Amino acid sequence: MTGPRPDSPPILQRLAALGDLARVRTLRLLERSELSVGELARALQLPQSTVSRHLKALSADGWIIKRSEGPASLYRLQPASLDDQAARLWSIIDEGVAGASSLQEDDRRLERVLEERRENGRSFFGRLGGAWDSIRGDLFGARFTAEALLALLPRDWVIADLGCGTGQAAELVAPWVRRLILVDRESSMLDAARRRLRDCPHVEFRIGDLLAPPLAAQEIDAALLVLVLHHVEDPAAAIGAIAKALRPGGAILIVDMAPHDRESYRGTMGHRHLGFAATTVHAWAEAAGLHMEPIRAIPPDTDAKGPGLFVAVLRRPVGAAGAPRTADARGRTVDTRSAAPSRRRR
Repeated sequence: MTGPRPDSPPILQRLAALGDLARVRTLRLLERSELSVGELARALQLPQSTVSRHLKALSADGWIIKRSEGPASLYRLQPASLDDQAARLWSIIDEGVAGASSLQEDDRRLERVLEERRENGRSFFGRLGGAWDSIRGDLFGARFTAEALLALLPRDWVIADLGCGTGQAAELVAPWVRRLILVDRESSMLDAARRRLRDCPHVEFRIGDLLAPPLAAQEIDAALLVLVLHHVEDPAAAIGAIAKALRPGGAILIVDMAPHDRESYRGTMGHRHLGFAATTVHAWAEAAGLHMEPIRAIPPDTDAKGPGLFVAVLRRPVGAAGAPRTADARGRTVDTRSAAPSRRRR
């Protein structure tokens, strides 16, 4: 179905704008009350994107008035603001659809929407709808939720940030734990981390490699490996070495890249591995005597340009005596609990 020609009389263009029942339903509600997109969507039981599309068309044809209240846009049909021809046309259409059961349901839902608006604070949040995330960010910033959730960490924990870099992750964790150990093989990175965390007396800085981390046996409750393992020649060996420093019940938190095909990263950024599959991480855990909790993909940031990320938690069982196996560079495991000692006796 095509609309009227651009040179058609205005009355035909107005009729075309109201040729969709959803737009008639929208105008009926907007004649009764000024509403936001979210409120209209709930009253009409339509997706917000659909409502927005109809509002755009109705606004372009002069049927409705739009105004802003903070970040929210509010819409209203005011018959007095229409020209005589449009006002008469709307009166005929409104009268012609009166009594339809579906429109009566719209009216009932509108009453409920307006009732919710009158309840404690509901007016504000009902009008904001999906804009609330943006408003909250403008008011309080983007970091407060993650930082507040870190308060759930046990305050007596000792955490090691391995391959800490400039201390970005450590800065978030530092206020919430008893002791924080930062480890990196590059002294320049540790110097930058010292500057970032200079006001945290409970933070220690140790230079060392992940294949032989400068940690005592069962010294830490948790280890952080944030975008580090793809730089390590033998990640399985690194996990095995770190596992020995975990107390029973302790955990290794890994954040790294999912498998990808960006071969250029090897040359431009020194990556030794192009991401890791879940099966590979599971092999590391098994070799180190750790239990891997379900691995999760991190929701992608649409502004980011890199490969997708995952988060994995490898936990040392309570009462574990240590890692019972060894692993080669490819994650293949060999049980050494009893065979090796007996072979050494001749």
